[in-house]
Amino acid sequence: MKDLFKQSKSKMVRDSSDKKSVSSKNDVREFLSKVASLPKTSGDARLIFSLDATASRQGTWDVASQLQNEMFLSSQSLGGLNVQLCYFRGFGEFFSSDWQSDPDDILRIMSSIQCQAGATQLHRVLQHAIDENQNKKIKCLIYIGDAMEENIDLLAQLAGKLGLLNVPLFMFQERRDPVAKAAFKELSRLSGGAYSQFDSASADQLKDLLKAVAIYAAGGLKALQNFSTGSSSGVKLIEQQLRK
Repeated sequence: MKDLFKQSKSKMVRDSSDKKSVSSKNDVREFLSKVASLPKTSGDARLIFSLDATASRQGTWDVASQLQNEMFLSSQSLGGLNVQLCYFRGFGEFFSSDWQSDPDDILRIMSSIQCQAGATQLHRVLQHAIDENQNKKIKCLIYIGDAMEENIDLLAQLAGKLGLLNVPLFMFQERRDPVAKAAFKELSRLSGGAYSQFDSASADQLKDLLKAVAIYAAGGLKALQNFSTGSSSGVKLIEQQLRK
């Protein structure tokens, strides 16, 4: 895992131009600004953490397995976080864990999973979130993926239902496929959530995004603003923008 982060950092130095870096920072700022505008919450938050586990995703899966711990840690002083892991892979396989309040439990599950070739099943993730919300209120849904292979009209209908239920969808897109980008942005908009891109080399960027959503889920806007004072320069810029 350490080698993965070292390779990621060296790749960022080699491949990232100043223009791309600015664009990436703007994506994060826009995303965090949208998160900060959402209503305040309180109490023990329930958050669904979902990932595309098809074959192309193994590298990001390994990174996300470690970074999910940051979500828990960042929310502890705000009332804690209950997380349910969901993923799809292979030929129609869909998995959802029990609700977990210990990051080590999620890590153990994720460490045992290998990504497998197959088509995306985002519709199952969205429908599952709707069903879970009927059992007990969930605060938000995180999705990490890189492709769009499904009927956008069906997905839009499900995202709209999440919006009516006040369950925002936070879409994190790896790489820059234009079809996936257009779909992810529309689905997040319909749900009342937010969208951001990240690069497979940008582990720190993904970490900040996951922490921001967890902090919003557990503590709302005020907590997110407090988080920005001790966070990365990109998060600080968002907090300064909100105060203007």
